[in-house]
Amino acid sequence: MPILRQKYNPHIVIANGENAAGGKGLTQAIAHELFEMGVHGITLGNHAWDQREIFDFIDKEPRIVRPANYPEGTPGRGHAVIRVNGKELVIVNIQGRTFLPPLEDPFRLMDELLDGEFKKKPRCILVDFHAEATSEKIALGWYLDGRVSVVLGTHTHVQTHDERILPKGTAYVTDVGMVGSSEGVLGMNREPVLQRFLTQLPVRFTVDEGRWHFHAVLIEIDEATGLSKQIKLIRQYEDQLMFESY
Repeated sequence: MPILRQKYNPHIVIANGENAAGGKGLTQAIAHELFEMGVHGITLGNHAWDQREIFDFIDKEPRIVRPANYPEGTPGRGHAVIRVNGKELVIVNIQGRTFLPPLEDPFRLMDELLDGEFKKKPRCILVDFHAEATSEKIALGWYLDGRVSVVLGTHTHVQTHDERILPKGTAYVTDVGMVGSSEGVLGMNREPVLQRFLTQLPVRFTVDEGRWHFHAVLIEIDEATGLSKQIKLIRQYEDQLMFESY
């Protein structure tokens, strides 16, 4: 984070933290550590509830958002306004339905938010679409083009090189990528994963401790219009001295 902040000087930093606790959910201590590092808002996903202690603090922490399309009455919030040094950004967490639990329709829910309470919120809106299917992510990107600032895909852990500004001004990438070992399988130790594929027997996955890699995106948003002007991929490997942007 110090290298990133010095190199790019971002106004607001958002992190997806649903795998931060050893690949399974988020703890209060880890959330605090991320905020101390300079993260301003945390999004979650389908592993939001893996750590039972999250029920003790998610309602008290306005900077953490879980998927907005969980049923009414679910703890936490699905969106928040992040304010830092005069800059304002709405962050929204939405979960896909293809190959994931059947939550409320993310497309129609975004319609409701944009046509309702978001009319009174800041123009700059970032959507973390936590989804499995590439097609569902791309479809939501096109559906929200020109209506939100950014649609970022998360969940599949592998950074995609389809970053672009869509025709009406929404920045899009199918998956931001992950922070974790580059020598495992999606951050997990590869041997148990291979055993699972080879035998189809249940195995316990553990976090891999090999060389790390770091993925992110850098986005420039026009505050007057709420539309994006630029999106860049960021990638860093443990044995490299500087971050590379593409």
